[in-house]
Amino acid sequence: GPTKAKTYAFDSYLVTVLEDILTTVERTLVDRGEEALVRKVRLTFQEATADRFISAVSEIAGREVVGYHSQVIFNPSLGIEIFVLAEEGGRGK
Repeated sequence: GPTKAKTYAFDSYLVTVLEDILTTVERTLVDRGEEALVRKVRLTFQEATADRFISAVSEIAGREVVGYHSQVIFNPSLGIEIFVLAEEGGRGK
């Protein structure tokens, strides 16, 4: 897993940056130029588990999550999770 994670919260946005995210297998593939394959597998996994992430963030934040996006960067090895929250006291626009 990542060696470091930090979440930034502002207005209706939560952004989590995960550092050093690649597994040994993924790093080997990236080193051989297979970034597209690693990106596809990671983003497919994120899509398959998005509901779990959204539910957890909504519960912790106490607000509905109205948008979610995940991205991977290879050099440096970073994962970025972006959550858009509903306006306080109401639903998203």
